[in-house]
Amino acid sequence: MARFFQSLSVSTGSARARRLALLTVLAAAALPSTAEARGGRYDGIWNVTFATTRGNCSSGYSVPFTVTGSRVSSAGGGRVSGRVKSGGAVAVHVSVGASHASGGGRLVGVNGAGSWKGVISGDRCSGTWQATRS
Repeated sequence: MARFFQSLSVSTGSARARRLALLTVLAAAALPSTAEARGGRYDGIWNVTFATTRGNCSSGYSVPFTVTGSRVSSAGGGRVSGRVKSGGAVAVHVSVGASHASGGGRLVGVNGAGSWKGVISGDRCSGTWQATRS
């Protein structure tokens, strides 16, 4: 009789382990991959147009940025670094020669907007930016 209860508890423990493993696999399949969770929905090339609202910096120039996962980088011209959070909040730093600027804002769908400030050709300036994904 003792052997029956021992084998019953072993088989019950084994069944629990199998159920736990099955639930773990199902939960993992239902969750987005790490790359998707990090903001992959913003991936692509974004054309960002800058407007100056304060200072003597030129206005209306555009810079292409690339978003891959949560990382923002240059899509041509200058050094660009930054991050996009899963909710679309973005923070970026751009430098070209001695000019540099930092900005932040939000990406939503295929559009984005925010503000920036920096030193462009020796002048302190600030303004806004608008972005559209290609």
